[in-house]
Amino acid sequence: MTTGSAPKEVVIPQLIPVIFSTVNPNDATLVLRTTTIVINSWFDAIAPYGEHNVGVYSRLGRRPATERTDENRNIAILYASHEVLNSLYPAHVTLWDKMLGTVGLDPDNDSVDLDTAIGIGNAAGKAVRAIRENDGMNQLGNEPFPGEDGPRVYNLQPFADYTAFEPVNSAYALRFPSKWQPAINSNGNGIFKVQQFVTPQFALTLPYSYKSSTPFRASKPLDSNVFRFKAYKAKADEVLVASANLTDEQKMLAELFDNKINSLGFSALFKSTVSGLSLEEFVVYDFLTNLAAFDTGIAIWKEKRRHNSVRPFSAIRFLYSDQELTAWGGPYQGTVDNITGNEWQSYLPVADHPEYPSASASFCAAHATCSRLFFGTDELGWSFPVGQGTSTIEPGFTPQSDLLISFATWTEFEATCGMTRFWGGVHFKPSIPAGQEIGREIGELAYDFVMDHVLGTAPEL
Repeated sequence: MTTGSAPKEVVIPQLIPVIFSTVNPNDATLVLRTTTIVINSWFDAIAPYGEHNVGVYSRLGRRPATERTDENRNIAILYASHEVLNSLYPAHVTLWDKMLGTVGLDPDNDSVDLDTAIGIGNAAGKAVRAIRENDGMNQLGNEPFPGEDGPRVYNLQPFADYTAFEPVNSAYALRFPSKWQPAINSNGNGIFKVQQFVTPQFALTLPYSYKSSTPFRASKPLDSNVFRFKAYKAKADEVLVASANLTDEQKMLAELFDNKINSLGFSALFKSTVSGLSLEEFVVYDFLTNLAAFDTGIAIWKEKRRHNSVRPFSAIRFLYSDQELTAWGGPYQGTVDNITGNEWQSYLPVADHPEYPSASASFCAAHATCSRLFFGTDELGWSFPVGQGTSTIEPGFTPQSDLLISFATWTEFEATCGMTRFWGGVHFKPSIPAGQEIGREIGELAYDFVMDHVLGTAPEL
C-alpha cells in the first residue's frame, strides 16, 4: 500500500468480525488482549521508520530518512499483523493470508531481512508473539493446572483458568450474600449455562507500563457486606430505582459502553480521524489507548479476585425473593409494578466476573486519561445518531424514536461510561469510582511508557 492506512483499511475490517464471532465483545479481557497485541505489532513494526522510536519487544535498527514512507510502514504493519494474528487466531490462517493477498503481498514471504519492510514486519511480529504467547494468559492452553507436573502437552485448553479459582457461592444457592454468585444464562432455547469467572488468570498476566499490580488497590466495599444490612439494602434499592426509571437514552448508552469496540475503539478512531493524525501518530495513539485499558484490566482483575463481591442481581433476589417490586420487567416489558425479586434482572447481561471494582468504568477512565494527555485537551466532540429500534436487547422497540448520542469531552465520556454500569443494573454505585481511580492512575503510566518508546528513552531490552 503506497498510500492510505493499512490498520484502518485492511486489518481492522478483517479483525473485528473475527473478534465478534470468536470472542464475546463484552468479555473485555479477551478483546483487549487481541487488540493490544495486534497494535503492539504495528508499533514495533514502524519503529525503525521513526525519528527516535524503539519497539517494545524488538530493536530493529533505524532506517534512513529516504525509507520513512507510509508505503514501508503499511507493508511492515501488514506482515507484523499477519504474524501475530496467526498466533492469536490460528483457525483463521486462510483469512490472514487473504488479507495480505488482497493488497498484492505474498503471505508466504517469511523473510526477516531488516533491510526490507517485509523483513521488519515479520521480525516485529515474531518478537511480540514470542513474549505474548506465554505472558500468563494461557493463550496456548499449555499452563499446568494445580496438581499437574509441567506444561500440558495434550488436550490443550487455550485461555483456561489454571489458578484454581472457585466461587464461594454456586449458581443455585447464595450461601454468602456478600460474595459473587455465578449467574445462569440462557438465550431462550431451553439451554442454560452457568457462568465461570472469565480468565481469572488475567490478574497474573504480564503488564506493559508497570512491574507489579500490587500497589493498585480498591478500598474494601464495606456496603457489600450483608452484615451492614441497612447499607447493603440501600445500595440494592438504588439499583432498583434506576431500573424502574430507565430511559431509552440510558438503555442505548448502556449498550454502547457494554461493547468495548463500539465505545473505546470507535471513540479513538473518531478522535484520531478528526485530528488528522498521520499513520505513525495513529498507531502510537491506538497502541496507547489499548495498552492503558489492558494494563488497567490486569490490576482490576486482581482486585475482583481479592474482593469477590456480590452482583446486584444476587443481592436483589436475596433481599426481596417473592416480594413485589417496581422495576424494568425484561425485554419489551417496560416498567412493571408487580415483578418479584426472584424475577428481577438487569438491563445489561450480567458479566462473568465479580462485581467490584467496575472494569468498564476503569477502562473508560484509563482511555480518557491517556487521550487527554496525548491530545493535550479534554475536547472530544464525538456524536452519532442512534436509529429507532436499533437496540440489541430490545430490537425493533428501543429507542422508540431516533436519538443523538454526544460526548463533548473525554470527561463526559468517562463519567457517562461509569454511570451506564449502574443504569444497566450490573454494578452498585461505589464500584464506579473505585474502578475509575485505578484506571486514571494507570492511564498516566501508560502514556509515560509509550512516550518513552516514541522518544527512544526506553530502557534497553
